[in-house]
Formats: sequence, structure tokens, C-alpha cells
Amino acid sequence: MFSNTTYINRRQELKKKIGSGIVILPGNSEAAMNYAGNGYAFRQDSSFIYYVGLNMPDLVYLLDIDNDREYLFGDELTIDDVIWMGSLPSLKERAEKAGINTVESSTQLPKYISGALKSKRKIHYLKPYRYRNKLFLSELFGKSPQEISESFSLDMTSAVIAMRLIKSEEELRELADAGRIGYAMHIVAMKMCQPGALERDVAGTIEGLAISAGNGVSFPTILSMNGQTLHNHDHSGTLETGRLMLCDAGAENLNHYASDFTRTTAVGGKYTARQTAIHNIVLSAVNESISMARPGVTYKSVHRNAYRIIFEGLREIGLTCGNTEDALTAGAPALFMPHGLGHAIGLDVHDMENLGETSVGYDETTKRETMFGYRSLRFGKRLEPGHVLTVEPGVYFIPQLIDKWKAEGICKEFINFDRLETYRDFGGIRIEDNIAITEKGARLVYEKRLPITVEEITEVVSV
Repeated sequence: MFSNTTYINRRQELKKKIGSGIVILPGNSEAAMNYAGNGYAFRQDSSFIYYVGLNMPDLVYLLDIDNDREYLFGDELTIDDVIWMGSLPSLKERAEKAGINTVESSTQLPKYISGALKSKRKIHYLKPYRYRNKLFLSELFGKSPQEISESFSLDMTSAVIAMRLIKSEEELRELADAGRIGYAMHIVAMKMCQPGALERDVAGTIEGLAISAGNGVSFPTILSMNGQTLHNHDHSGTLETGRLMLCDAGAENLNHYASDFTRTTAVGGKYTARQTAIHNIVLSAVNESISMARPGVTYKSVHRNAYRIIFEGLREIGLTCGNTEDALTAGAPALFMPHGLGHAIGLDVHDMENLGETSVGYDETTKRETMFGYRSLRFGKRLEPGHVLTVEPGVYFIPQLIDKWKAEGICKEFINFDRLETYRDFGGIRIEDNIAITEKGARLVYEKRLPITVEEITEVVSV
């Protein structure tokens, strides 16, 4: 946790942004893995962490804006809780750490809400993404789960997004700490990228590092020789000479902030000429995107420029052809990079996407595109100091997608489909860094950059 002053100031800012009514912010509860007593590792709701900071289940924060009162609803530990989990701070002691003075039993919350509803007071809550919280609010307000999903507060959602998108200096330090853990994970993955190694062993080892240094991985590790599958969580392969291992992995630090890096390593460190050429195209896209990112520039334009670099790089090796601007307008580069350039990152690896991906990444002046590839950009709006984003271009050779475009004649004037046939078993290359937008440009969140060139990665693998 930060000092209670941080949470007090955040809640005061939230109160100013919303203006009136009641804010109710439920935390998460335990989630059963296969029966009630055997649960998944507890993960608190990120907005609850942001405004309250307490990492324990079954809490509800309530802010009465009109009467300038705030409450923490929950229950003290029973003797059974103490037997199984040990002696822990009381709820009141925990509330003091968050700067909340009034603690009430969870049984009092329905009475409070009932009175507010009778008085026709405006109650603000965020759209629930866990079904348990959807049912909880459904019972509390006497609405169906569907109504709960549809009647969340737009004012509160906008206020939370506006606040959480701009990272403070103390948050940037936490994100750098998460980057430190992610860096260590990827160095180990590179060293283990040897012929005969099991993908499962590599993934398991780096996930163990995430647990030993923080709160575990920030998302399920993507590690595979089949890098053309964008979210490949299958680790059943054995690393083979001549192939590439794509590793997209990150950590959550002890204060719940995330990192998210990707490197693509040649097994044994020996890149072929073809692999080196594609790697260097992606590397150019990463570096130019970081150079272009600065306040006032839309990330949508940075994404389009990354497409330009990829298209022109592939044209130099004979895989694409034709005029660049015409190809970009037609969407030709999406065959090779069907995903967006990046997303916001913070307390969530895809920050606040539970509040609505488009709400986080777009606004009234920057609209989401509808064309294949462009529409997958999660964050497109104008950059501001304090934004923290991933930069993750890639080039992939997806046989099924190539076959579809070839059969349907999609962008045939810009794609050399005959030449592409020789790349069907290539896989894919993605490179990803995390950047913070500053007053004048962008910088790496964690100052020590992971080995990124073919030469740098080869040196790590060979040691």
C-alpha cells in the first residue's frame, strides 16, 4: 500500500469529479477453483485497490458525496478465520491504513442502500465484470443482473478512467518495479531457449520468478514456437533448432502494478537470414513508434506508422508490393499484424478494460476504426503525460489467414502470395516494450531495456 494520504486524495478527487450522490465500490471475493475451500489466488479489484488499497476479500467502500461521509463495510475475523489464517489486523486497523474512519458490518449495507433508494438518491457504481459482484449488486438494488450490467454510472466510469490513466510518480516507480521482475523473467527465458528444452519448463521457471519476486504473472504466459498464434498458452512443445520462441510475459509486483514484455528468440541463439530480416523490420517498428510517441500525438497515428514500417520492410524482401499509402488505406499490413500496436497498462495489464476498452482507449475526437487490423487497436487516442502504454508490433505468417485472403483476393495488388508460400511455417515475431509518456516524448518504464537486437539476444542465449 501507499500512505493513506494517497488514497484519501484519490477519493477526494473522485468526489469532485462525480459531484453528487453515493458511490459504491465493491471489492472482490474469493473464487472457488473446484470447491469452496480450494480457491484461486485472491486478486482484489483494481479500482478498489486504487481508491482503498486494501487487499482482502468481501469489502465494500461507500462514499456519500452529499453528506461528505465515507464507510468501509465488512466483517471482522471469526475464531475459525483465526485458526485457519492466523491473527490478522482488525478491520478498523486496516481501514485506518486507507484513511477511512467509519467501519460498519456488512449487514448494515443493505439498510443504508435501502434508505438511499427510498430517498431516490443517485447511486454510482462501475459495471461489474465478475458474476458474483453482479449478483451482489442485483440483490442490493433489487434489479436483475442484466439491469445491473446496463445501469452502471457513466459519470463514475469516466471519472475513474480519467484518474487512473494518468500515472503519478509513485505509480511509475511501482510500474518500474514490475518491469524489473519482468526483465529477470525474460533474461532467464532467453538463456533457457536451447534445443531440446521443453516450452513448459521455460514457462514454469519464469512464472516461478514472478511469484518469488511479486504477486505472480500479470497475465497467463504466452510462450511458444508457434508465435503466429497471438495468444498461444499451449506450452507442450520441445524447442527445435531453426525455430523461434516467442515469449510474451510479465509480472505483477507486490503493489499490484503490471509489466508486459515480448521478445522472440531463435532457439540456440542462431537466427537464420530470413528470421533476422523479419526481426529487424519489427525492431524498426518498435523503435520508431517509441520515438514518435509524445503528448498531442494520437496512438492511432503511431499504429498506422508502424504499419507503414512493416509494409515497406516486407516490400524490400519481396512479400508486399505497390504504393505504401494505398496499401495502408486498403489495410494490407493487417495480414501480417492483425492486432493493435499496444494498450494502456497499470494496475491491470490491459488497464481498466473491464470498464470498456473503447471508453479507455478512445474519446469524442478519436474514434475507433472498423477495418480489420486497425479495429484491434485497444488504445488510439491523443497521448498525454502520465499515460503508460505497451508498444508491441509484430509480423506473423498465419497460414489460415493467408489462405483466406488469397482465396478472396483481399489486397491482392499489395501482397505477393506466391512468395508467401515459402513463409507458411515461419511462425511469428513480436517485440514489446512498456513506455511512459513524458512532457516532451516517451521513455521506457523500466530504464534497463531488455536485449532487443539479434546480436544482443544471441549473446544472452550463448552465455
